Amino acid sequence: MSSIEDLASYHRCLERIHQTWGIFLERRRGRLAQEERHGVAAEKVAENIVEDLFTVVLDWQLADLNNQVQHADLLLSRLGIKYLLLEVKHPNALVWNRRAVESALDQARRYAAEQKVGCVAVSDGVMLYAADVEHGGIRDRVFVSLESSNPADQLWWLSVHGIYRQRPDVEDAALRLLPDVPIDAGLSAAPPGVDLLHPKYKLPAHCFAYVEDAADPRTWKLPYLLADGRPDGARLPKAIQAVLSNYRGTKVSGIPDRAIPDVLARLGKAVCGIGKMPFQSGDAAPVYNQLAAALDQVGRLEEIKRLA
Repeated sequence: MSSIEDLASYHRCLERIHQTWGIFLERRRGRLAQEERHGVAAEKVAENIVEDLFTVVLDWQLADLNNQVQHADLLLSRLGIKYLLLEVKHPNALVWNRRAVESALDQARRYAAEQKVGCVAVSDGVMLYAADVEHGGIRDRVFVSLESSNPADQLWWLSVHGIYRQRPDVEDAALRLLPDVPIDAGLSAAPPGVDLLHPKYKLPAHCFAYVEDAADPRTWKLPYLLADGRPDGARLPKAIQAVLSNYRGTKVSGIPDRAIPDVLARLGKAVCGIGKMPFQSGDAAPVYNQLAAALDQVGRLEEIKRLA
C-alpha cells in the first residue's frame, strides 16, 4: 500500500505550506492589529485568519469556502461535497482552554450531524483543532498553533487532497489543553443557551462516551465526564461496567460493536487521567483491571499507557 509520501500532491502541498507560512504570519499580524488597539478583536478577525490558512497556506479556493451555512461559521466544500465544518470564535477565546474548546466542538459536531459532514474543526485564530467524527466520538486529525514561526506539515491532512483520507498516525494531533482554566465571561465559547444538553443528565455531548448524533441527545450514552471535562468519579466506573458487564442488571444497548473499542479507549483515557489504571496504581479497583484487560484485548492498551 502506498503512503502519502508517494503522492505528488503531498509534496506540492508541503512545499506550498513552507513557502507561504511567512506570508500567512504577516497577514495574521495585520489582522490582529485591531486587538492591540482596542484590547479585543471580533470573531470576523479569526474567520479571516482561518480563511487565509486554507486559501494562502493550503490549496483551497475562495469559492470552496462557504459562510454561515445552517449556522456553521465556515464550511469547506468541493464539487458539491461538504468536507469540513468549522466553528470559529474570536481571537484567544479558545486557546488552551479545555472547557471553551469542548463547548465549541459540541456546537461543531451538532451542526455537522445536521449536515452529515464527517470532519469538524474549531479555531480562534491562535490554535486550530480538527477531528473526524466516527464511532460515536471524534478522532484527532490536526492540532496546530497558528502563531508558531514554524509551519506544521500535518496541515496537509486539511488540504484538498488530504481531507478525504484517513490519517493513520495521529500522535501529534492530540488536543493539548489546560484542564481546569475557568472561562472569563467576556471570552465564553458560546452565547448562553447555545449548548445542547441531555434532558436527563443536563450535560453536553462531550461528557458522554458514545454520541451517535450530536444533534439528538437521545442518542448520547454513558455519561462519564463533568461539564468542565474532568472525569466524573461516580459515573465513570458505572459507564465501564455498563459496557463490560452488567450495571444493575442492565447492559448498555444501542452502541454498535464497531464503536466499542473507541468507547473503551475514551473511558480508559479518563481513568488514566485520574491515575487509577492498573499500570498506575498497585491497588486498582476491579472495574479498572477489567477495563485494562478489555483494552489489551482490542489492541488499545498501549495507547492509554502512553498518556500516563
